[in-house]
Amino acid sequence: MKLKKAKNFICAIDGGSASGKTTMAKLIGKKYKWSVLYSGLLFRYAAKKIIEKKPKKKITFLKKIFSKINYEKVKKLNLHTPDISAYSAIIAKNKDIRLIIKKFQKNYVLKKKLVVLEGRDQSQIFPYANVKFFVVCKPIQIAAKRRWLQIRKKNRNISLKEITKDLAKRDYLDKNRRHSPLVKAPDSWYINTAKLNIKKVLNRATKIIDNELKKL
Repeated sequence: MKLKKAKNFICAIDGGSASGKTTMAKLIGKKYKWSVLYSGLLFRYAAKKIIEKKPKKKITFLKKIFSKINYEKVKKLNLHTPDISAYSAIIAKNKDIRLIIKKFQKNYVLKKKLVVLEGRDQSQIFPYANVKFFVVCKPIQIAAKRRWLQIRKKNRNISLKEITKDLAKRDYLDKNRRHSPLVKAPDSWYINTAKLNIKKVLNRATKIIDNELKKL
């Protein structure tokens, strides 16, 4: 059956650190030719600008920044430094900052119409998404090893033990923060990537998406 070409479609992908959700979002976007929005990059960009400019009024400053942000340029920046990573985790707990970024996300979806959203609370921001995925990589040791193999290409001094500890801490904070914690939506599809290669993950996801596209 030939799939009907969608005019509007939202695919929300939530999950913890090193779960594989970013790669999954990228490949789904590529397969269907949909825009991909990585919410983590938005928090990292906010962290970068605050670190650089040290504004006295952070909320006013970020409102101005995000009113004229060029997301395509943001994607090309190096936003994965230790300082940015640490500070982005802190500001992610701030309700006012989350509202600024949420507004940008909403406008982005209205503009692009066909979008894959990747993050930790996308199903909460877009409860009306056509498809929702909740991605994990359990046990955490597998996620940590994947992240370690990825990072040690740039930082050979980092240990697997450090990575495991950092991932566990980040997931704990995400699950227990007051605003928009990391939780599985009741209607999200659960995917554990620990024993699946990326091809199998993509195949599973696309079958679910194709079924929803058939309903349009």
